[in-house]
Amino acid sequence: MPRALITGGSAGLGLALATGLAERDWDVVITGRDETRLGEAARHAGDRVTAVAGDVTDARHRAALVEAADGGLDLLVNNASTLGVSPLLPVLELDDQVLVDVWQTNVVAPIALTRALWPSLHVGGAVINITSDAAADHYETWGAYAASKAALEHLTLTLAVEQPDVRWWTVDPGDMRTQMHQDAFPGQDISDRPLPESVVPAFLALLDQRPPSGRYQASDLVPARAGA
Repeated sequence: MPRALITGGSAGLGLALATGLAERDWDVVITGRDETRLGEAARHAGDRVTAVAGDVTDARHRAALVEAADGGLDLLVNNASTLGVSPLLPVLELDDQVLVDVWQTNVVAPIALTRALWPSLHVGGAVINITSDAAADHYETWGAYAASKAALEHLTLTLAVEQPDVRWWTVDPGDMRTQMHQDAFPGQDISDRPLPESVVPAFLALLDQRPPSGRYQASDLVPARAGA
């Protein structure tokens, strides 16, 4: 059976994608910082999903994930991300440590994890790095997060040139009803945003169609979702 590892798997898109892959008979390792929450997520997602709790910015946890991937991987999804602070702040009001923390989680950790898991990734496999429309557009107060996603996109597409035996995709899932989105808009009603489960078909279509490495939007992979 194909095997995947998904970071940020405790909730939201990570959990929805793990569940969707397990329903297709993938074996999936999910990781997240809260051991209790991650364990509950794995039980929710089914018998094919294994939880390995920890922080992807921690090199010891990344080593544990390499051990969990023993036997090889067909897919790595770097989904774990942070906004840094909530409510979001203008660039000149950001503390330096916030910038460092955002960079560590959103840029350094996914590249370091990819490097650590590289020997485990099968030829013909794929890496999906989750991005955002904020990486391409400029929204007031989104600077730290947006810049980190732009950097992740650039590194991903450079990897596509350097390591062409694997597909390298960045995917913008669009707005979703997640805790991160709520943190970005504290106190606002986000109940009109689609659930993370609604974009899983787009990711499955990506894996089925295997287009060239590049940047994709979930709404383009499954156009019908645009009206959902």
